[in-house]
Amino acid sequence: MLHFLPAPINGAIASTLMLLNILFWVPVLLLAATVKLLLPFRRVRLAIDPLLLQIAEAWIAGNSAWMRLTQPLQWQVSGIQDLDRRQWYLVICNHQSWVDILVLQHVLNRRIPLLKFFLKKQLIWVPIMGLAWWALEFPFMRRHSEAFLQKHPEERGKDAATTRAACEKYALVPTSVMNFVEGTRFTRAKQQRQQSPYRHLLKPKAGGISLALDAMGEKFGAVLDITIAYPDGTPNFWQFLQGRVPRVIVQARTLAVPRLAANAAGDLSQAWRELCQAWINQLWTDKDALLDRLQAHKNQ
Repeated sequence: MLHFLPAPINGAIASTLMLLNILFWVPVLLLAATVKLLLPFRRVRLAIDPLLLQIAEAWIAGNSAWMRLTQPLQWQVSGIQDLDRRQWYLVICNHQSWVDILVLQHVLNRRIPLLKFFLKKQLIWVPIMGLAWWALEFPFMRRHSEAFLQKHPEERGKDAATTRAACEKYALVPTSVMNFVEGTRFTRAKQQRQQSPYRHLLKPKAGGISLALDAMGEKFGAVLDITIAYPDGTPNFWQFLQGRVPRVIVQARTLAVPRLAANAAGDLSQAWRELCQAWINQLWTDKDALLDRLQAHKNQ
C-alpha cells in the first residue's frame, strides 16, 4: 500500500498506473473491435463480443489493482452476493462524481455482465476513451432539450433509434444496461435550479429507462438498483486519485423487472412514459430516504 505517501505523490502514481492500464488494454480492445467491424456477420459477433467483454473486465481488474495499491479506501458494500453474470440486468444508480464509475466497475466487475453506459454524444471525442467506448458499443445519446427539439423536430426520435439499435445488439450476449437516470452529476446548485423534491438527488428522467424496458423488457432478468454514498463528502476525481476518500458506501438491491402495461410496438406512448416515470419516481423516493440514513455515517 502506498497511501502513506504525500497525497500529490500518491495521486501522480495512481494517475500513471491508470494511464498505463489504459494504454495497454485499449489497443487490444480496438484490434478485436476492428475484426468485428470488417466482418459484420452474426457468427463473428457471437465469437468477438465475449472476447471484448473479457478484455474490458481485465482492464477493470487492472483499475481495481492500482486502486488497492494507492487508496486507503474503506468499502462498505452490501446486496451483491447473489448476482449472476449470465443474466441480463437493467442497472440504475444515483450520480454524484466521475468517481462513481470506478466504484461501480470495481464492485460489480465479473459479478454481472459488463456495464454498458448511456453516454453523451460529445464524449466520443474524449482521447482514447472515446474509441474504447465505441469499441464496447456504449450508446452515445444526443439528449436534446425540449426547446431544441421544437426548433429542430427532425432530431426527435434519434436517441430512441440509437437505444433500440444498441439493445438489439445487447440481446445476443448477457449485458448490463446502465443508466444514471438523473442525467448529470448531483450538485446543490442543480438541485435548487430544478426545484428537486429530493434532499440528495436530482429529478430522475425515465426516457432512457423506458426505451430500454420497451426494447429489452423480456430479456432483463432483474433490475439492480444501486445507491452510492460518500459519507465524508463527495470527491472529485483528483481527490480520489490522491487517496483523499476514506470511505464509500455501496448498497444494492435486486428488484423484479416492472411489468408495465403493454406498449405499442415501436412507439413510446405518453401513457407508457408516465408509467415508467411513476415507477422510477418511487424508486427515487426510497433512494432519497436511504441516503438520509447513509449520510448519518458522516460522524461515525
